[in-house]
Amino acid sequence: MSTLQKPEPRLAGDLAVWLIICAEMLAFAILFLCYAVARALDVQAFNASQATLDLHSGAINTVLLISGSWCVVRAVQAVRADATGPGVRWLAAGLLCGAGFLLSKSLEFADKFGQGLDLSTNTFYMFYFLLTGFHFLHVIVAMVFLGILWVRTWQGHYGAHDTHALESGAAFWHMVDLLWIILFPLVYVMR
Repeated sequence: MSTLQKPEPRLAGDLAVWLIICAEMLAFAILFLCYAVARALDVQAFNASQATLDLHSGAINTVLLISGSWCVVRAVQAVRADATGPGVRWLAAGLLCGAGFLLSKSLEFADKFGQGLDLSTNTFYMFYFLLTGFHFLHVIVAMVFLGILWVRTWQGHYGAHDTHALESGAAFWHMVDLLWIILFPLVYVMR
């Protein structure tokens, strides 16, 4: 009678990427905490400024990022099953979701700047531009990472034999998604 051994649990992706993710999450956690303290000190001004934000745009951005995460998960699953073609298409769909987010957020930033709002308008807008701008940069980095992975997957570098880099890219993308899931209600919704 043979006993089947369970595979050893492992961290999906690269440890260095996970350390970067932890550092980024800590940085955002500190910013979120500072935002919460500043908001508690001037609730009325924060509520008035929050009322100027477009909840529909924020909700669309949320759907785009969650959809992008779903696409990235599907890409990793496909490549693990040696289905490179679908993996490439799912990565492209994830990139399109990210591009949609960047376009939507750029239009929102342009609207705010067009209204004469910037970091110096008030404390709320300082945090709004700081948090959403910092997140915007993270989306760009995640898209660059996914773009490189898309090319390498298309070239056949990944498959059931190797999904390590894809898992690392997916982990970073999911961090960006998670940060938005916290940022959206904190900055746009909670009053």
